Amino acid sequence: MGKRFEGKVAIVTGAGSGIGEATARAFVAEGAGVVLVDSVEEKVRDVADSLPTAQALWLQADVADADAWQTVVDAAIDRWDRLDVLVNNAGTFTSGDITDISPDEWRRVVETDLSSVFYGTRAALPFLRETRGSIVNTSSVSGEAADWRMSPYNAAKGGVSNFTKAAALDNGGFGVRVNAVAPGLIWTDLTQSQAEDEELKREFSERIALGRGGRSEEVAAAVLFLASDEASFITGAILPVDGGTMASNGQPAQA
Repeated sequence: MGKRFEGKVAIVTGAGSGIGEATARAFVAEGAGVVLVDSVEEKVRDVADSLPTAQALWLQADVADADAWQTVVDAAIDRWDRLDVLVNNAGTFTSGDITDISPDEWRRVVETDLSSVFYGTRAALPFLRETRGSIVNTSSVSGEAADWRMSPYNAAKGGVSNFTKAAALDNGGFGVRVNAVAPGLIWTDLTQSQAEDEELKREFSERIALGRGGRSEEVAAAVLFLASDEASFITGAILPVDGGTMASNGQPAQA
């Protein structure tokens, strides 16, 4: 395995499980120092403890709290005196009819999935501009087209995709690239209920060109590509990691 990020430093949110954990591990394997951030202390601590001490630092933080971001960024600077990559990955969702979703549920999803991306970007940019670094956000196929009964998540992820493009425009002149991955069905803690529903799994498989859900490591590989010098002329891109889900126009297979 190469060392594309030797001597570089990344912050990864939602690093206690799923895509965030896989991404943090991949950065460490490629030589980076990583600040792992998650709202659940036990999870993020356990992941960090399984990584080389010299390359991993964990923090429990609520990324929906704008003030917490200064602590997160300061941790990277205090430990390694630089910041090269920010991965805004933390997320949550709720489902239900719009009339059943409470304002508190709406705020929780939008603050965690969308506002945190703005807060993190704002806090990290002064340092990323110094290193001509990059940002990779986790959007979703649900940010490109909508789902039934998931309006807060759809709205938040749609915002992430367009914010990514806006931030790319605003920061290209500083040498900072801003991109996003748009995962489809990925088997993580967040999709555990779907994994246990055989009928639902079958329905998903019929809509995915590759006929299966993805793995967190497959998304992490896309994140590292976008953050690396290999993607030096890519910014403002939303990269689907969805097994071909968005290749479909949504209609069922026809004879």
